[in-house]
Amino acid sequence: MTSKYHLDSDIQQNPRAFLRQLFDQAVQRALPLHNTPAFLPQPPKGRTLVLGAGKAAGAMAHAVEALWPLDAPLSGMVVTRYGHTPKRPDGVPERLKIVEASHPVPDAAGLAAAEEILSLTQGLTQDDLVLCLISGGGSALLTLPADGLSLTEKQAINQALLKSGANIGEMNCVRKHLSRIKGGRLAAACAPAQVLTLAISDVPGDDPSVIASGPTVPDATSCADALQILMRYHIEISNDVLAALQNATWESPKPMDPVFQRSTVHLIATPQQSLLAAASLAESKGLRAYVLSDEIEGESREVGKVHAALARASAKGHGPFIKPCVILSGGETTVTVRASKSDKADAKNREGRGGRAGEFCMGLAQALQGQDNVWALAADTDGIDGIEDNAGALVTPDTLARAAQIGLNLDEHLAFNDAYGYFQALNDLVFSGPTHTNVNDFRAILVL
Repeated sequence: MTSKYHLDSDIQQNPRAFLRQLFDQAVQRALPLHNTPAFLPQPPKGRTLVLGAGKAAGAMAHAVEALWPLDAPLSGMVVTRYGHTPKRPDGVPERLKIVEASHPVPDAAGLAAAEEILSLTQGLTQDDLVLCLISGGGSALLTLPADGLSLTEKQAINQALLKSGANIGEMNCVRKHLSRIKGGRLAAACAPAQVLTLAISDVPGDDPSVIASGPTVPDATSCADALQILMRYHIEISNDVLAALQNATWESPKPMDPVFQRSTVHLIATPQQSLLAAASLAESKGLRAYVLSDEIEGESREVGKVHAALARASAKGHGPFIKPCVILSGGETTVTVRASKSDKADAKNREGRGGRAGEFCMGLAQALQGQDNVWALAADTDGIDGIEDNAGALVTPDTLARAAQIGLNLDEHLAFNDAYGYFQALNDLVFSGPTHTNVNDFRAILVL
């Protein structure tokens, strides 16, 4: 029997370029303009108000502006990350306000934006439609502290959570209960209008209540859950926050609450769709493509080691996958920051730079140990790994050898979560700039 797999010679000659093509294909599949038309309703009897937040919010707003009938009223605003507002497509009239704020730690601009968004819901009627455009990053961008909580303390709690190793569900549970707009509260403010949420998923499992902390989705978690998470990760909070959570003062609206009777959510792009798009491209190039999962969580470096074990076994020809192949995965891993500039034990007094994708690549390279015929790319589909300017990094069969030649110690860089410094020195960082979408982690391991 003749195999349908005939490896494209370009892959053999330039594995790096092929891995980048897979990443770009995954991003392309998640762009708002391609995914919005199927979910837009007819204009309502009343007015249409657009509200939104997230790293893709600017591109989502442009998509609505391009697709909404010119003779139908349209107004509203969205908030996105600094530098993440795309150029408006030619010929598309400006009908919506786009503002920018800080991510991943909220700032005063995000606070002002959330206050304005909430104020726009006043006076809505049952004849009106609210289009909510939600994507990953919205939790930090749509910041409106609960009554009695200062922005300063909310920033401190958020920073501590980011460094703690808490997963996205845990972080967003806390964020919901420290907010006046997330955890379903925005939908409650829009009642009695019809609320249609169009969301781009960046979370394992695609739970709408977790995406951007679910501003228009009922919240099944409780103040007690949020407090338990803060205690588990030893996050310092004030006595006022402790009392408010203990007394359920900041409880969120729950499922079956009548405020959600006219609220609907559609996922217009998901991590799995992007992984399948990359897999389809790989298959068209004569490669077997294996999608592990779009829901992988855990410590980034440890996830890297597990992927390395699969790749090494496949490279040696004893499974679990048949080479040549590409192994794809997504999800949202975590990085526990183990050291910082204040660590007196650090002789170089260095603070590490990097995000989940880079940390994954360090763990992967460490476990691959220079395995022949294995290349890999890991990147965040929003184009930003952590808070740096790179999307991710590349691992090659000679990563460790090249590092040794210039005096780089992988164990040392891992100890200080310094993926950026390690891969920058090797010229193996991946740059894309803001992609204007966000379906979270993308990982591709090529075994030839």
